[in-house]
Amino acid sequence: MMVNHLTPTYYAVIFSTILTEDISGYVEMSKKMELLAKQQKGYLGLESARNEIGITVSYWQTLEDIVAWKNNIEHTEARGLGREKWYKKYQLRICKVEREYGFEKNLEV
Repeated sequence: MMVNHLTPTYYAVIFSTILTEDISGYVEMSKKMELLAKQQKGYLGLESARNEIGITVSYWQTLEDIVAWKNNIEHTEARGLGREKWYKKYQLRICKVEREYGFEKNLEV
Protein backbone atom coordinates (compact mmCIF):
# COMPACT_ATOMS: atom_id res chain seq x y z
CA MET A 1 0.00 0.00 0.00
CA MET A 2 1.27 3.46 -0.85
CA VAL A 3 1.29 6.29 1.65
CA ASN A 4 -0.27 9.38 0.08
CA HIS A 5 -0.28 13.07 0.89
CA LEU A 6 2.02 13.52 3.86
CA THR A 7 2.83 17.12 4.70
CA PRO A 8 6.55 17.93 4.41
CA THR A 9 8.82 18.17 6.20
CA TYR A 10 9.07 14.65 7.59
CA TYR A 11 11.59 11.81 7.53
CA ALA A 12 11.86 8.60 5.54
CA VAL A 13 13.75 5.56 6.79
CA ILE A 14 14.72 3.42 3.78
CA PHE A 15 15.55 -0.17 4.75
CA SER A 16 16.94 -2.30 1.88
CA THR A 17 17.58 -6.00 2.44
CA ILE A 18 18.80 -9.21 0.88
CA LEU A 19 17.53 -12.26 2.73
CA THR A 20 19.31 -15.51 3.56
CA GLU A 21 17.87 -18.86 2.52
CA ASP A 22 16.42 -19.43 6.03
CA ILE A 23 13.51 -17.05 6.43
CA SER A 24 11.51 -19.16 8.89
CA GLY A 25 9.69 -16.74 11.18
CA TYR A 26 10.61 -13.70 9.07
CA VAL A 27 7.15 -12.92 7.68
CA GLU A 28 5.55 -13.19 11.11
CA MET A 29 8.18 -10.91 12.68
CA SER A 30 7.85 -8.43 9.84
CA LYS A 31 4.09 -8.18 10.41
CA LYS A 32 4.62 -7.85 14.17
CA MET A 33 7.14 -5.00 13.67
CA GLU A 34 4.77 -3.21 11.30
CA LEU A 35 1.96 -3.34 13.88
CA LEU A 36 4.34 -2.19 16.62
CA ALA A 37 5.70 0.68 14.50
CA LYS A 38 2.14 1.93 13.91
CA GLN A 39 1.79 2.38 17.68
CA GLN A 40 4.91 4.56 18.00
CA LYS A 41 4.92 8.32 18.45
CA GLY A 42 5.57 10.12 15.18
CA TYR A 43 4.82 7.17 12.88
CA LEU A 44 3.26 8.35 9.60
CA GLY A 45 3.13 5.26 7.41
CA LEU A 46 4.99 2.48 5.61
CA GLU A 47 5.56 1.20 2.08
CA SER A 48 7.22 -2.11 1.27
CA ALA A 49 8.14 -4.23 -1.76
CA ARG A 50 10.09 -7.46 -2.04
CA ASN A 51 11.77 -9.26 -4.91
CA GLU A 52 15.47 -10.16 -4.91
CA ILE A 53 15.93 -6.98 -2.88
CA GLY A 54 13.42 -5.96 -0.22
CA ILE A 55 12.78 -2.27 0.32
CA THR A 56 10.72 -0.91 3.18
CA VAL A 57 10.26 2.82 3.65
CA SER A 58 8.77 4.06 6.90
CA TYR A 59 7.80 7.69 7.44
CA TRP A 60 8.27 9.62 10.69
CA GLN A 61 7.59 13.12 11.98
CA THR A 62 10.99 13.71 13.60
CA LEU A 63 14.49 12.27 13.94
CA GLU A 64 13.76 11.79 17.65
CA ASP A 65 10.81 9.56 16.75
CA ILE A 66 13.13 7.44 14.57
CA VAL A 67 15.65 7.08 17.40
CA ALA A 68 12.88 6.08 19.82
CA TRP A 69 11.71 3.41 17.35
CA LYS A 70 15.29 2.18 16.91
CA ASN A 71 15.64 1.86 20.68
CA ASN A 72 12.30 0.09 21.20
CA ILE A 73 13.17 -3.17 22.99
CA GLU A 74 11.05 -5.43 20.75
CA HIS A 75 12.46 -3.76 17.64
CA THR A 76 15.99 -4.23 19.02
CA GLU A 77 15.32 -7.94 19.55
CA ALA A 78 13.94 -8.28 16.01
CA ARG A 79 17.05 -6.55 14.60
CA GLY A 80 19.21 -9.04 16.45
CA LEU A 81 17.31 -11.96 14.93
CA GLY A 82 17.59 -10.34 11.52
CA ARG A 83 21.37 -10.08 11.76
CA GLU A 84 21.68 -13.57 13.16
CA LYS A 85 19.25 -15.39 10.91
CA TRP A 86 17.38 -13.57 8.12
CA TYR A 87 19.59 -10.92 6.53
CA LYS A 88 22.47 -11.63 4.21
CA LYS A 89 22.84 -7.86 3.89
CA TYR A 90 20.93 -4.71 4.77
CA GLN A 91 21.37 -0.99 4.35
CA LEU A 92 19.47 1.72 6.21
CA ARG A 93 19.19 5.32 5.10
CA ILE A 94 17.44 8.21 6.82
CA CYS A 95 16.28 11.08 4.63
CA LYS A 96 14.56 14.38 5.24
CA VAL A 97 11.61 14.84 2.87
CA GLU A 98 11.21 18.48 1.98
CA ARG A 99 8.84 18.14 -0.96
CA GLU A 100 6.51 15.53 -2.38
CA TYR A 101 4.14 15.21 -5.29
CA GLY A 102 2.40 12.39 -7.11
CA PHE A 103 -0.05 11.27 -9.73
CA GLU A 104 -3.04 8.96 -9.67
CA LYS A 105 -4.99 8.00 -12.77
CA ASN A 106 -8.74 8.32 -12.40
CA LEU A 107 -10.12 5.04 -13.71
CA GLU A 108 -13.78 5.90 -13.22
CA VAL A 109 -15.74 6.22 -16.44
